[in-house]
Amino acid sequence: MSTSAQPFAETDSPTPSPTASADRTVTDRLVGLNTQYAEAFTDPGMDARPVLKVAVVACMDARLDLHRALGLELGDCHTIRNAGGVVTDDVLRSLTISQRALGTRSVILIHHTNCGMESLTEGFRQELELEVGQRPSWAVEAYSDADQDVRQSMQRVRTSPFLLHTDDVRGFVFDVTTGKLREILPAT
Repeated sequence: MSTSAQPFAETDSPTPSPTASADRTVTDRLVGLNTQYAEAFTDPGMDARPVLKVAVVACMDARLDLHRALGLELGDCHTIRNAGGVVTDDVLRSLTISQRALGTRSVILIHHTNCGMESLTEGFRQELELEVGQRPSWAVEAYSDADQDVRQSMQRVRTSPFLLHTDDVRGFVFDVTTGKLREILPAT
């Protein structure tokens, strides 16, 4: 798979197709690449339980290659991603399932430098409401200080009544220019 940051072009098709046309989308390209992947795929025989018993919560930013940055292999962890990597109700839902049904015991939280969430405000919801006529039911969870938001996310995990394991919860900020993690200590 390409790690190029180049935009999709119609000529990027993995193999020419008799139906190739200007109507091809990036999704068509990715489905084509999946076909190639599946041809060489062999079932690794893994269980859904992560080998390292860890769940990683991180931002959805395309610059974060979590598996490579953390030295993880397929099957090592659960990865939960959203805008900002913030701990929302849905993240707590996923962590609860990860721990209670699938045996994870550790949680790693990762925000990053130069995050788009730092340029948003909760006013984004009002803008959407004006545009579409309906206010989103979700909070934007924008922040201006990644370190502080990591602390808040750690606190949300540590105080959740649904989670069985809250003693190994650590938070980090990933530097998108150096690739290094910087640990954030919890609030005292």
